[in-house]
Amino acid sequence: MDKSPINEARKLITQVGKIMLDRNLTDLAGGNISVRVEDKIAMSPSYAGTRKFWQLQPEEVLVLDLKGNLLEGDGRISRESPTHLKLLNSFYPDGQAVIHAHARNILVFCAANRTIPPVLEYAYKFGEIKQAKFARGGVHGEQLAENVRLALAGQEQRMAKQAAAVMVPWHGLFAIGKDLYSTLDAVERIEINARSILFAQFLPGGKEGLDKCCNELAGHLKSPGGDGE
Repeated sequence: MDKSPINEARKLITQVGKIMLDRNLTDLAGGNISVRVEDKIAMSPSYAGTRKFWQLQPEEVLVLDLKGNLLEGDGRISRESPTHLKLLNSFYPDGQAVIHAHARNILVFCAANRTIPPVLEYAYKFGEIKQAKFARGGVHGEQLAENVRLALAGQEQRMAKQAAAVMVPWHGLFAIGKDLYSTLDAVERIEINARSILFAQFLPGGKEGLDKCCNELAGHLKSPGGDGE
């Protein structure tokens, strides 16, 4: 395999898939990764988790055109591909990489159809992670893709700086960023932020402390000299 940009993206996807599974950012049942390189998209194949255990070889990562037609690669196109294609066609060049993740703490919020407010300084720049409208016709079709696009619209500045993300009720997280490194980093920050919320509520006065934290953090980061956007 030559070292063309699209093949380098395929190699990186194999590495990121392993990292995601090792760090509990996805599970065997789901998750997908894609990267746009000019007029081509590298995308993890269907069953990357359940049959390959995220131990992919670069040649197993698919290469698609911008309409989703298979150009290269061994394997089936993921049923999540409509959402990846929609996002990479709609938000490019601000967003050039997409991760769909089944991170275990984020999934708690997906199950409860609750938003994730930022309670950690390093997650503040992503804002409140909201829930996209659920697609009653199924979670793998064009309607879901459009709902996710609508939920992310207006966050192009976040994508260009690092990444933006949205949850799908009862399903998982979609994040799109300026490159795959930045997008992976964002997914983990959001996951740890979600875990912090869940665990903090077990502490005495935890809920009140979280509310105070959200207010004080927002005030600090919006003030002159703060680290917010």
